[in-house]
Amino acid sequence: MPHNQDVEAANSPDAESTYECLQCGRLVSSETHPGTCECGGEFQNREKSLE
Repeated sequence: MPHNQDVEAANSPDAESTYECLQCGRLVSSETHPGTCECGGEFQNREKSLE
């Protein structure tokens, strides 16, 4: 992407991220980690590598 077309909000620490429950697959958008899912599973930020 050319430098003059960077999207600042996309990488902002205050921007919402999508989290997925590793147990039931529920998706949640939040600015901070949502904690534990209703099913008891843990959320993983979908934008972070699992490696």
